[in-house]
Amino acid sequence: MKKLFGILLLVLVTLATGSVSLAGTKWINRREHNQQVRIREGIRDGELTRREAERLEAQQARIRVDERFARADGHLSYRERRRLDHELDRASRDIYRQKHDGQHQLP
Repeated sequence: MKKLFGILLLVLVTLATGSVSLAGTKWINRREHNQQVRIREGIRDGELTRREAERLEAQQARIRVDERFARADGHLSYRERRRLDHELDRASRDIYRQKHDGQHQLP
């Protein structure tokens, strides 16, 4: 009985841990996509200069590389998700600041 309970508990913990690691990836991908859309809109509307857009795109590329390395073992730990989330927060602030800094690309 104890052995069966131990195995059942181990299976539940394994499943719960796996689902938690996958839960954060949807939000990360969605945030990356939304930020790409915001950059494209800034370029289209002229709110971003070419140089600003290049810097923001490079920042997004670094985040994608960091995510790829974090997922290399097929699992995103809490610490890795948290670090990616902080990078995405910083990128979001940078996009906002660049779009609202008063510099515009001439049509």
